Amino acid sequence: MPVLRHPRGWSCPLSVLLLLLLLLGTGRGPGVEGVTHYKAGDPVILYVNKVGPYHNPQETYHYYQLPVCSPEKIRHKSLSLGEVLDGDRMAESLYKIRFRENVEKRILCHLQLSSAQVEQLRQAIEELYYFEFVVDDLPIRGFVGYMEESGFLPHSHKIGLWTHLDFHLEFHRDRIIFANVSVRDVKPHSLDGLRTDESLGLTHTYSVHWSETSVEHRSDRRRGDDSGFFPRTLEIHWLSVINSMVLVFLLVGFVAVILMRVLRNDLARYNLDEENSSGDDFDQGDNGWKIIHTDVFRFPPYRGLLCAVLGVGAQFLALGTGIIVMALLGMFNVHRHGAINSAAILLYALTCCISGYVSSHFYRQIGGERWVWNIILTTSLFSVPFFLTWSVVNSVHWANGSTQALPATTILLLLTVWLLVGFPLTVIGGIFGKNNASPFDAPCRTKNIAREIPPQPWYKSTLIHMTVGGFLPFSAISVELYYIFATVWGREQYTLYGILFFVFAILLSVGACISIALTYFQLSGEDYRWWWRSVLSVGSTGLFIFLYSVFYYARRSNMSGAVQTVEFFGYSLLTGYVFFLMLGTISFFSSLKFIRYIYVNLKMD
Repeated sequence: MPVLRHPRGWSCPLSVLLLLLLLLGTGRGPGVEGVTHYKAGDPVILYVNKVGPYHNPQETYHYYQLPVCSPEKIRHKSLSLGEVLDGDRMAESLYKIRFRENVEKRILCHLQLSSAQVEQLRQAIEELYYFEFVVDDLPIRGFVGYMEESGFLPHSHKIGLWTHLDFHLEFHRDRIIFANVSVRDVKPHSLDGLRTDESLGLTHTYSVHWSETSVEHRSDRRRGDDSGFFPRTLEIHWLSVINSMVLVFLLVGFVAVILMRVLRNDLARYNLDEENSSGDDFDQGDNGWKIIHTDVFRFPPYRGLLCAVLGVGAQFLALGTGIIVMALLGMFNVHRHGAINSAAILLYALTCCISGYVSSHFYRQIGGERWVWNIILTTSLFSVPFFLTWSVVNSVHWANGSTQALPATTILLLLTVWLLVGFPLTVIGGIFGKNNASPFDAPCRTKNIAREIPPQPWYKSTLIHMTVGGFLPFSAISVELYYIFATVWGREQYTLYGILFFVFAILLSVGACISIALTYFQLSGEDYRWWWRSVLSVGSTGLFIFLYSVFYYARRSNMSGAVQTVEFFGYSLLTGYVFFLMLGTISFFSSLKFIRYIYVNLKMD
């Protein structure tokens, strides 16, 4: 399909307005409560928006890229940033609708389609293409055509095109409350039996029916409406969520009780041995985590990279919490992906100061000197992989003419936001973190010569710790993960944001508990290289999430095609990467807090 040029009007001469544009990007879109007031006979503009395969939500094209009735000069509507990110490309249509005036079978246009255009329509119908129109900010959706398959011997395959649309609009006083399109009493125009070189003549018509309603607000009308084109809500899944929560509480409780009993016995034994021995033979006869007290706080290799991981992970912890809280408070339209995307962009830009502060603060604490390079690494740790992934996905959309491909002006806008807001805030946060850093608080003195680490059994290897540490947090969210995937990559609408917040808190709690337990087992084997191990052990949950995405794509979805496949796996990789950063950060600081606690309570001379 040809690439559609995007309407003008996205350049902004003043960088001060960038954040304001982002805030406006979360504003009204189709389905938001309208404020337009009409008088009888006033024209009501119907915008055509997009078409796409029903089972590929992220693959959309402009409606006029199909061989349909279109004006000689296409006029586009000005869009917000959230609408652009959602793939909207609204343009005025040929439909003539006036407020409260009924129309019966008015001719829209006459079309003479070539054989190639007929084949294009036939292919769109076979792929279950749907269309989306917008009238007074209300979305109207329906299928482009009709397909029926029945029987085995003989097999019947019928394809028809809807050439007549019935628009039903409800009004209350001077406002439009509800809009819908129907083909219930319409017979489709058959596309079967045409020769490959045969053209087709079509006449498109439409009807408009107005009815008055006592409902005053659109939200009330939608709550009582069951005729939505897409599923309105997910099925109730309280039982599965409660079952998951019970298992998590049992797991955390068992780990905490067992670990505290073992740790209490260790502290009692070590402190008793210390009282009955002299300082000269401190290490004689000892084993376990006490003997490595002079090495456990030895700074790790690649400390700059470690601090960058912790900084970006802390940022995404704040970002994820902020988005869930905004959803709970209803601060943006959660049913529109564009609103979520623009809100995420705004929060990401504003929380860059967190990554800079945490990274630079801890880097200076553990003796780092090249803090400028640390800031550059921190700001690049997520932005570079995201830009590379997005470039591939956007290029595939652009090559296929999808409206999900961002226009050049929008790309420049987002890049400018990062350069003028995100990057400077990272630097400012880094400067504050560096200046406020105090010396690293280690309860034990570190010797100059590192102690030799004894051979470790296979079940204490990094791979086993990553498997255990990643699978347990993943099992805590596996039930909820399906509903999130069905919302992001499907047609469902998620509404249980309180449960989502609770599950998010459980995920962090399980990650912290598992990290502490695995770190204790590692130190008990006299292996003091816990710094990177603590990040990798629970951070590997991101790998399990990506593996689940592969399973979801193959077994739980009907997605197909190069456009949808590239976007799904590209952003699934980024999702797993983000969870690695978040959970790795929680895991590290939990282990650090635990290690400080046990060595502070250990008596040493």
